[in-house]
Amino acid sequence: MTGRFRNFLVLFLILLSFSGKASYLLIPMDEETQTNHLKAYGMAYWVLQQDIEIEWLLNYRGGSFLLPYNDIFKAECQVRNIAFEVISDGSAQQIRTEISSPAVNMEVVKLEKAPKIAVYSPKSNQPWDDAVTLVLTYAEIPYDLVYDEEVLSDVLPLYDWLHLHHEDFTGQYGRFYAAFRNAPWYIQQKKEAEADAHQAGYSKVSQHKLAVAKKIKEYTVGGGFLFAMCSATDSYDIALAAEGVDICEPMFDGDPAEPNYQNKLQYSKTFAFKDFQLIQNPLVYEFSDIDVTQSRKVKAENDFFTLFDFSAKWDVVPTMLCQNHTRVVKGFMGQTTAFKKSLIKSDVLIMGELKSAGEARYVHGELGKGTWTFYGGHDPEDYQHRVGDPKTELELYPNSPGYRLILNNILFPAARKKKQKT
Repeated sequence: MTGRFRNFLVLFLILLSFSGKASYLLIPMDEETQTNHLKAYGMAYWVLQQDIEIEWLLNYRGGSFLLPYNDIFKAECQVRNIAFEVISDGSAQQIRTEISSPAVNMEVVKLEKAPKIAVYSPKSNQPWDDAVTLVLTYAEIPYDLVYDEEVLSDVLPLYDWLHLHHEDFTGQYGRFYAAFRNAPWYIQQKKEAEADAHQAGYSKVSQHKLAVAKKIKEYTVGGGFLFAMCSATDSYDIALAAEGVDICEPMFDGDPAEPNYQNKLQYSKTFAFKDFQLIQNPLVYEFSDIDVTQSRKVKAENDFFTLFDFSAKWDVVPTMLCQNHTRVVKGFMGQTTAFKKSLIKSDVLIMGELKSAGEARYVHGELGKGTWTFYGGHDPEDYQHRVGDPKTELELYPNSPGYRLILNNILFPAARKKKQKT
């Protein structure tokens, strides 16, 4: 049976199984009821794949989903161990009426289509895991891998959503030189990156990565949704600011960095950050002072960040991106853990912060017709994930608030767009 025929058959059976009387499946997303928050997002995505619209009930019981009832949807929830409630048409309408009241901070958003998802990642094995691919796989949400060759071949407009993770767009190989320059994986990655750059017509990896970064910026300006985590956040902005400036020392590209390169950065080209100072010692495992990993004095037991409580009826976008069953999320580290608030541009929206430390963890902005979100840290359920550590088993964390933020971004492009209220 071909995949196309199978999809047609599933859709046919779904349409056939709709009950004559209107009723709904409510997938609650509160802390007390939902057995598997992460797979609930995958369920929502799967329903959208069947060309069935669903409703995202922002701030209602943790950001619940409301979908038309049929036996196939019910069975799928049971297979995935997702808590659900069968409710009548009248009960669904009562929920909508409650949400529509000006007295409550809730809103209904229609989700119309399953976004096509791309993850920017090399095809070779990496000595670390990507939290986004882990949660996409666990939630059973399909995605395609793309890397430099595909990006420069203009495939990005085919996708609604693009993820960047543990990547170095500056051409400094993750600043791993001091600790890992003799490690086989480091040597192999450097060799592959140089070969890819030369094949693409660039003499240096930094030039190749800049070209990729600019293509990603074009994608975002044209209406794409960009989501980045860990070192892909600050290294991306640094690469854009350093266009035409050699900031790489000899161990990275064979010749010295150009003199006075700090004063040649162009902050106007970045997405999120301004006025940052680059770390000029190549033996330091850090790109710039954007990230607070090495300067922060936060103990693990006190490492939490707070999500902002936006107005669901007026600020629909950040409300969608912050849906959760808790407003206080456990912190986690990465090469880029969190962003120094004083270096964030004034038009960037901070959605999650550790206020006492002056840290922003979760930020969002618009660029042209598109939007972007930067999320600090590497793995929401592995506090200090190190190179070579085993991957996180999400079966142990099906209700992870930190991973929910990633999946909010996955569904965001599915939302029916409407003009923001002014």
